[in-house]
Amino acid sequence: MYFGIEQEIPLLRDDGNAFVDFANTSHEELQVIVDELPVYPEDYPRLRVGDLGIKYKRWYVEGYERFGEAGEFLKSLPKCLEIRTVPRETPDAALDELAESYRVLTPRLAARGFRTTWISFHPIKTSFVPDPPLNCFEQRMRADSPEAQTAAIAELTRGPDLSFSFTEFDDAALIDAATKLTYYSPYILPFSFSSPFFDGALWKGLSVRTLKRTGPRPAVMVFLHDDANHIPVSPSLTQLARVPFEAGRIEFKAFDTCRDIGLYRSLFALLQGIVLDERLPGRALTPDAAEHQRSAEFGFDDEKIRTGAHEVLDAARRGLGTAPEASHLDRLDDMLRRSAVPAHDLIRTFQETQSIIQTLRAYENLNV
Repeated sequence: MYFGIEQEIPLLRDDGNAFVDFANTSHEELQVIVDELPVYPEDYPRLRVGDLGIKYKRWYVEGYERFGEAGEFLKSLPKCLEIRTVPRETPDAALDELAESYRVLTPRLAARGFRTTWISFHPIKTSFVPDPPLNCFEQRMRADSPEAQTAAIAELTRGPDLSFSFTEFDDAALIDAATKLTYYSPYILPFSFSSPFFDGALWKGLSVRTLKRTGPRPAVMVFLHDDANHIPVSPSLTQLARVPFEAGRIEFKAFDTCRDIGLYRSLFALLQGIVLDERLPGRALTPDAAEHQRSAEFGFDDEKIRTGAHEVLDAARRGLGTAPEASHLDRLDDMLRRSAVPAHDLIRTFQETQSIIQTLRAYENLNV
């Protein structure tokens, strides 16, 4: 097995305490920070660079890419920096690398007037509209995939992709695992909920990210060995591997971002156990948007969501059996017992400060 994580890092600007986004920060301002960070030659070819070369390092600027009428790349409208790890043989190894990359990044951010924070949906802006409107080339390009068509939603989100691969899984087994995780996603996600703000105010629920994102965009993506096994659904469930190391990867894309690396360890165990379990019956090709919205608003206080969370935790324990990773589920059991999700910390801090920015400033450092 191999494990990896891609973590979008939400940022604040020291000048005016603004939340970093496409309107107040340029790609170049963030790229100069990435340029100062090291290159690890041993990462390649395990890491995919991409045609534009933006994703060259373990750190890169994440944003919405704009192109000219002739297809030439013009610019990227940034939303944050992203850290990714190379595939590692254990979740601990991947998370140790994430922590080290974070420690390398933060002093360079501080030197340029930025600081990290913790949130999963833009707390102020409610939409992103490309300006100028997409030209003919961009419209054709974004029509190529459901995810390209809904990329404007992603410009407002901040979150992780947790990936793992079972080297013995063929495409049929990969697809079965992906449809299982997609079906149970509304009951898995609340353990990570951390986006209780919308339009500059406290929202009534726990995860605006889940409310707005999951349904139009995928909960899970799998990278196939053979494109003949692709399933044409919207949002996508399958994609042909773009580099050899992607083949066989299951990528869970719907979690809110976590401030605590220990929580990621528990979430990895939950996903791994669910995939290994042989008794969960549910399967879905696409996420149930209504069920995700219900989960986003009420979390574990909703009886159906709570029951589903118990079901996936029980399944994960069956799947992991006596493996040491099973002990990481204890933290999730405790969260479910207390109906507690990370968003509650943000809500309590906001009730004390009555300021979203001051709340975000209180959560500057990732707990590593």
